[in-house]
Amino acid sequence: MSGPQDAMREGCTAPRPRVSVVMPAWNAAATLQASMDSVFAQTHADVELVVVDDCSNDATREIILEAAAREPCVVPIRLPRNGGVAAARNAGIEAATGTHIAFLDSDDRWRPEKLAVQLAHMAATGSAISYTAYRRFDEAGNTLSVVVPPPEADHAAMLRSNRIGNLTGLYDRSIGDGRFEKVGHEDYVFWLAMVKRAGIARRVPTVEPLADYLVRSGSLSADKRKAARWQWEIYRQVEKLGPVRAAWYFAHYAAIALGKRR
Repeated sequence: MSGPQDAMREGCTAPRPRVSVVMPAWNAAATLQASMDSVFAQTHADVELVVVDDCSNDATREIILEAAAREPCVVPIRLPRNGGVAAARNAGIEAATGTHIAFLDSDDRWRPEKLAVQLAHMAATGSAISYTAYRRFDEAGNTLSVVVPPPEADHAAMLRSNRIGNLTGLYDRSIGDGRFEKVGHEDYVFWLAMVKRAGIARRVPTVEPLADYLVRSGSLSADKRKAARWQWEIYRQVEKLGPVRAAWYFAHYAAIALGKRR
């Protein structure tokens, strides 16, 4: 597993810890600038933004290059062919030079204090993985809900339900880098493995949302039947659970999912 690099990119010379933000982007011209701006607005000074253009055919590449010309901490990457979000995130992880890694998609946003609050909490608690509450909003900007995960999550808790919204997760690279697999619920599979490696993940104490997650109409996540099938495949094929144990965790997953909808 790769770790943080010693080299410091020009323009990013503040003291460590440095957070590398991995942002995949595919045909994201309509939302990309707002997402990048929320990274530039972070109160934590040492942030590197690795933007991976997944072979877009709109103005995404131009927006990224313009941002890189203005902001020295932007690292632009363009994949030679469209490989999907997992491949884009993996390319971003490989290029990152920070001590910590966070993820933000090109249609989501952060509150300015997000990284600073997480890093302070990680330092105070000795945590290798941090996550936060987040707001779900629609394309008109309306709040759909606020998700407040439990204060802690170990691997068993993660098997019952994903506790870490990918746009809120932050990990210390001292535990090693993970990789995203090209599977359904790739975010969940990634954090399952990372929490298993770290032992435990902790939510920052505040229940105020520190991130904003866009829920698009007709998104894959809205297909509950497909999501349930992916969940079962994760238990059986990724986690290699036997049918009885997989069914036990699936029952918990279903109950928690129903509770969220209420």
